[in-house]
Amino acid sequence: MLQQRVAKLIQNRMGAWPVSAAFILPGGQRVGARDTAVTLEFKQPSAALELARGRIGALGELFVEGAIDLHGSLRDLMSLAAALLSRSPTESPAGWWQALRAQARSLRLHTRQRDAAQVQFHYDVSDDFYALWLDPLRVYSCAYYAQGAPDLAAAQQAKLDHICRKLMLRPGERLLDIGAGWGGLLLWACEHYGVKATGVTLSKNQHAYLSRLIESKGLQGRASVRLLDYRDLDEREPFDKIASVGMFEHVGRAHMGTYFGKVARLLRPGGLVLNHGITAGGTEHTQLGAGMGDFIEKYIFPGGELLHVSVLLQNLAQAGLEMVDTENLRPHYARTLWDWSDALEGRLEQARTILQRSAGAAHADKTLRAYRLYLAGSAMSFERGWISLHQMLATRPSRDLQQGALRGAQSAYPFQRDYMYAP
Repeated sequence: MLQQRVAKLIQNRMGAWPVSAAFILPGGQRVGARDTAVTLEFKQPSAALELARGRIGALGELFVEGAIDLHGSLRDLMSLAAALLSRSPTESPAGWWQALRAQARSLRLHTRQRDAAQVQFHYDVSDDFYALWLDPLRVYSCAYYAQGAPDLAAAQQAKLDHICRKLMLRPGERLLDIGAGWGGLLLWACEHYGVKATGVTLSKNQHAYLSRLIESKGLQGRASVRLLDYRDLDEREPFDKIASVGMFEHVGRAHMGTYFGKVARLLRPGGLVLNHGITAGGTEHTQLGAGMGDFIEKYIFPGGELLHVSVLLQNLAQAGLEMVDTENLRPHYARTLWDWSDALEGRLEQARTILQRSAGAAHADKTLRAYRLYLAGSAMSFERGWISLHQMLATRPSRDLQQGALRGAQSAYPFQRDYMYAP
């Protein structure tokens, strides 16, 4: 009988797992002890078979679709998931054929219409849903757990300030925020650094929310947000500084040259740009293996692509920008994601009610299950180095060699980087 063979396969693997686990097979047969950290209840024979094969992405999809129920913590579940893998999800076959397929896929996924639809698929789920587990400023990107930042809210404020200091923002400067989100960075820069900030987004929900926030704060003359593709921005009046946070993951390998070229033309000579985003842990792959990338593509981030930081820096340089500082914040994002995951896990019924109002009962449960796995699985992936997070600070060289102590600088960036960490 297939079910008995599957049960035996599972039992043979259980001894090497880092957490105690039990499994309830269709029909009620229990594999494992009664008192365990994690219990998975399989409602279809195929679900148990995927466990025996170690197909993490397929198991995630079955969980979202209701074919598996979880009893226990997501932290313990992620430890179990990592142990099921037969190899690192960053490993991928390299060669001209795989590179050609990746390029073709990127071109197909990233038309202007698809980019807008894919952004709205993710970010327009429900503002109230995101507000449940993000910090009060709704900063939906990696926080910065500097000394003295004890919780998520403080760490997100520290991140916003870290970016503003890196960019050397000054009162009156024109700042562009590409992918402005719910406005955390744009408003922080206006209120704390006195800049005149313009944000762009493809999310209708975020655009409406930030527009209301700018008006309520009386910042109409200093801050604005446009529902606009970054490629349509006017280049005739370049900005002094540019920030792009959590955006280039949506651009795609095939359009990375276009992206950095546009950024370079939007930046005045001598200006600074900071790109903050998720990068691949391996050098060749564009999504995680073991089906995890397919899961994220289907339920969370359609069209998302991960590139190694070396690929991004090469495209940045080819656009005529000079990298002056790169910082890896990978462990910071692992902690950020666990904070988000814990916050959502503590408010599951509120989240379900909110999603039911916006999407209906059946779709709400799927969305909630998908985000629970996405947040915890991403935290695990950052912890283990399968994916990473880099802040890349660059300049558009002015070709003005200047004189004296600043000879050769060609930008606002100083010769030392200690200014970023001034008390």
